[in-house]
Amino acid sequence: MWCWFFLFSFFSLVRFVEALILSHKQLMENGNAKQTSPTRLNTFTVVSALLGSATSILLGYDIGVMSGAALLIRENLNISAVEEEVLVGTLNVFSLIGSLASGKTSDFIGRRYTIVLSSLTFLVGAILMGVGPSFAFILCGRMVAGIGVGYALMIAPLYTAELSPAMTRGFLTSLPEVFITLGILLGYIVNYFLSSLPQHISWRLMLGLAALPAIAIALGVIAMPESPRWLVMKGRIPHAKRVLLRISTTPEEAELRLHQITKAADPSPENWRGQGVWKDLLLRPSRPIRRMLVTAVGINFFMQASGNDAVIYYCPEVFKAAGIHRKKQLFGVNVIMGIAKSSFVLLSALYLDKFGRRPLLLLGTTGMAVSLSALGLGSIILQHSTSKPLWAVVLSIVAVCADVSFFSIGLGPITWVYSSEIFPSRLRAQGSSLAISVNRLVSGVVSMTFLSISDKITFGGMFLVLAGIMVLATAFFYVFMPETKGKTLEEMETLFEDDKNNTERNRAKETEMDVA
Repeated sequence: MWCWFFLFSFFSLVRFVEALILSHKQLMENGNAKQTSPTRLNTFTVVSALLGSATSILLGYDIGVMSGAALLIRENLNISAVEEEVLVGTLNVFSLIGSLASGKTSDFIGRRYTIVLSSLTFLVGAILMGVGPSFAFILCGRMVAGIGVGYALMIAPLYTAELSPAMTRGFLTSLPEVFITLGILLGYIVNYFLSSLPQHISWRLMLGLAALPAIAIALGVIAMPESPRWLVMKGRIPHAKRVLLRISTTPEEAELRLHQITKAADPSPENWRGQGVWKDLLLRPSRPIRRMLVTAVGINFFMQASGNDAVIYYCPEVFKAAGIHRKKQLFGVNVIMGIAKSSFVLLSALYLDKFGRRPLLLLGTTGMAVSLSALGLGSIILQHSTSKPLWAVVLSIVAVCADVSFFSIGLGPITWVYSSEIFPSRLRAQGSSLAISVNRLVSGVVSMTFLSISDKITFGGMFLVLAGIMVLATAFFYVFMPETKGKTLEEMETLFEDDKNNTERNRAKETEMDVA
């Protein structure tokens, strides 16, 4: 039944995304008179992007379902708050292994089979968690699942970016965050309906059900093409051309994209065995590569330093401290938060190629700073009040919903888009892998220390610290992050050159246009 439900939901989502793309195309045509690259998409491209992005639902489901399962495990197995933090954070820490290994793995076996590896690894972890008789057994399951999540977080946006045309890449590459958000909402809904079962059954079902989407995704890879850019880098030009003919709307578009990819690629075997990649990326990077690395690592750092995952994981604990004690009410607030988060991530995905990355990101981080400040204020008032005033509870709920909504407008989708699109082809997998490894490391540290630090400085103090971090993030993005809207993947290195070179190049282009 669950497999049929997943398939029905997936194909419904395909139709929904096609409708969004139609309206998105109209917006792009109205807002951009000058188009230099193809913007049309066919159904096969949409389905492939959705299947590739669907691996991210594994992390989303875990984040959502663990927020409720952790409470039940703590009561059922009598574990401490520190053990709860370890249980929650272990998946994020071990996802660092998958993130670090994913770059070289995907360069060696290809993008498609890395998706299969991710799903099967998570499947094993989900089964171990679902049948776990003890804290140590569940912990082992979360370690294995974490490695699968690490692979998924790198490969989903990378595969989608390499498959997509430039003018709709932002929309399609934001789909991993859409699936993470839908996974979180699905986890909340599962929590709500299973919370009435006996404790020793409910949390096992919550965690074990994650195996179903993992199986469906692994099987769905059969219908997906390999990344044409990876095929070109491996010297398999005829195969890459066949894929481009399937994902392009005309043969002319396929030829144009193949020309752009082969022109920018360096198909020398030593580069794709990994030799020279780390040297160019870390030891002796050019100025554009250095700027790309700083920007990619920075956006991934601030995504998790925002505390968004911790807020979602421990939201029931926060509202329990605010005076809401019934599990149905706690999980009901989570569902409301998940609906708000899902709505805004879809809105952001739709307008990402219309307004660009920078404006939405700056709007998101500014809104998060304000929301976290309001949440901190509400939490402080609730902590120091014995009567728990209703207006402070309402303020806290609204502030949490606003925080996750602004995250879904900016940092949520744009982090994956930006990390997967800015590096040149031969450095893209390893560069994305490095940036996302920072993401997972910070996520693990935050999720494993959130409750302990909050015990020392209170929840209110913790949220005010996170608000300050978002102020710093806004300043960082304003200074370091160039706009990538409408640029092909092969144009990124030029974009990240210093301002003087960019100005001279723009003047030369303007002169050429005037002469023409």
